[in-house]
Amino acid sequence: MKLDKLFLSLGLLSSLSLSTYAAEYKIDEAHTAVTFKIKHMGISHTSGTFENVSGSFSFDPSEPTKASANATILTKSINTGIKQRDEHLRSAEFLDVEKYPQMTFKTQSMQSTGPNSFDIKGTLTLHGVSKPVVLKANYEGSVKDPFGNERAGFTASTKINRKDFGLNFHQTLETGDGWRRSLDKFRS
Repeated sequence: MKLDKLFLSLGLLSSLSLSTYAAEYKIDEAHTAVTFKIKHMGISHTSGTFENVSGSFSFDPSEPTKASANATILTKSINTGIKQRDEHLRSAEFLDVEKYPQMTFKTQSMQSTGPNSFDIKGTLTLHGVSKPVVLKANYEGSVKDPFGNERAGFTASTKINRKDFGLNFHQTLETGDGWRRSLDKFRS
């Protein structure tokens, strides 16, 4: 599986506990999805999820640029719906979940880009490598649930290059070439 560009998407629904300045939220794992979509062999897409995410964030709609967040995703929780592929992605050739059991994101700053949209600049640590990334985020609103708990919804996405994080696996196709060179020959 070729993973040049990895598109990560994060949907959050979280519970509220109040502080003096902003709402402090805990990521609600049961209502949060971390999904990804990758290009496979240059001709199709494969998608999946990381099923275990935890973390917290603070957010005040009246001062959104003061928000902060951190998230931890267990790499072994990757699920593409195909057991053999998932085992390969967990192996030392890709995520190496034994050596790198989690990826993390921590906010550095947040900039408003519209009424409910933001660029969240932060550090993503994956496969032992930390790199700056920008999440394109939207605040979807907040409500009280039937039990009286305050809930807030957010979506965020980013694109990363797996090679920037040391994920360099490249398998040769039957032709003896890598898939990029094979595609170039096909286009000639």
